[in-house]
Amino acid sequence: MKVIVLGAGQVGSSVATALATETDNSVTVVDTDAEALNWLQERLDIRTVTGLGSQPSVLQEAGAADADILIAVTQSDETNMLACQIAWTLFHTPTKIARIRVTDYQDHPALFDNAAIPVDFIISPERLIKDYIARLIQYPDALQVREFGDGRLLLIGMEVDRGGPMVGEPIHRLRELLPGIEARVAAIYRHDTSVPPEGDTRLLAGDEVFFLARKSDIRRVMSVMRPLDKPYKRIMIAGGGNIGGALAGKLEGDYQVKLISHNLRRARELSAELDRSIVLSGNASDTELLEEENIEDMDVFLALTNDDEDNILAAMLAKRLGARRAMCIVNRTEYVDLIEMGSIDIALSPHQITIGEVLTHLRRGDVVSVYSLRRGAAEAIEIIARGDESTSRVVGRRIDALNLPRGTTIGAILRDDEVQIAHHDTVIRADDHVVLFLTDKRRIGEIEQLFSVGFGFF
Repeated sequence: MKVIVLGAGQVGSSVATALATETDNSVTVVDTDAEALNWLQERLDIRTVTGLGSQPSVLQEAGAADADILIAVTQSDETNMLACQIAWTLFHTPTKIARIRVTDYQDHPALFDNAAIPVDFIISPERLIKDYIARLIQYPDALQVREFGDGRLLLIGMEVDRGGPMVGEPIHRLRELLPGIEARVAAIYRHDTSVPPEGDTRLLAGDEVFFLARKSDIRRVMSVMRPLDKPYKRIMIAGGGNIGGALAGKLEGDYQVKLISHNLRRARELSAELDRSIVLSGNASDTELLEEENIEDMDVFLALTNDDEDNILAAMLAKRLGARRAMCIVNRTEYVDLIEMGSIDIALSPHQITIGEVLTHLRRGDVVSVYSLRRGAAEAIEIIARGDESTSRVVGRRIDALNLPRGTTIGAILRDDEVQIAHHDTVIRADDHVVLFLTDKRRIGEIEQLFSVGFGFF
């Protein structure tokens, strides 16, 4: 594909990196920041163009005349929308993806049409991370939670801990420990190295395990990996921006929520908008304020400001003062390793959460959803099997007869309203939604080829 990415910020850089590391992609990144472009070009096999992406001459120089996809992810909604408009009007770019942050625009979908503002797909990092955090709060022991099939099937990433019945046991013992419940271990990471999830593979304390199960069975499966924590009740949010305010509104009906905003005017606005949340004006790194608000009683502390350093400091302080669990947003990738060695429980990366949404619209074939995992090294994919036995390499065939790339696991099949956990003898039918886990995302091209429909394959 020929792809133009407008914006060399965290989201744009992550998208460019993901696409440039795959074969057969020609990527051009446009930004007004020449230094940021030089940094990218030193690390990736891409073209760069310095200029404003909403200007026709800049788009033309970037190759808009024969581009397949325009991904506009600058910091300005208006620039992104105008760039899509120009790309369609002047160059008839087939697919236009735009980052839209302002909810007022999102609330009027009629605006985004080729007859109005020609945006084919809207990406909202703030909405994505808000929904992602809300899912994490539902499952206190999870490190990652991803949904398939409208939430009927979940992919959970969690750490195996001492005291869990599966510690030291082979994977095939899951059936004995969970009679009547089906689950599929999709991947195991031990000291950051992928371990094949075979039936006789033993789980060790400290392993990071990804497994698939029906939503109704998730907690039972989690309970054999580690002793489960109690559900969350009390939540403190630092940051009154788009993410913090929206998350408080989403959670306040089920949890006791306190929100801290350093901006007095914004605190007053949120106090009027939120029904049950307690809104405070102050600094979330203020020890006295946290102690006054009983930080030691909080089940979760969430640092969601726009400043990485403030988030890290506030989360570490909250954890030291007694918060049960601490999470924070981190935009700079180099901070993630430092966080994981420290006291903060989960580092939330908006651009890694966003990139899966972008990739969903870029993958060849009938891809329903893509989730970028483990900082982009792995992917979970839901893809539809099309064709019949004469035109498809997968339809009508058992899973153990498929030529799957190394490190690929088929975990489940979504068939109509039914969820089937995959086994070696499961036969894939036409129109099945197949959920796969790839430990090496560089193999995605092989998956796309495997699920492509052709003539005379056999």
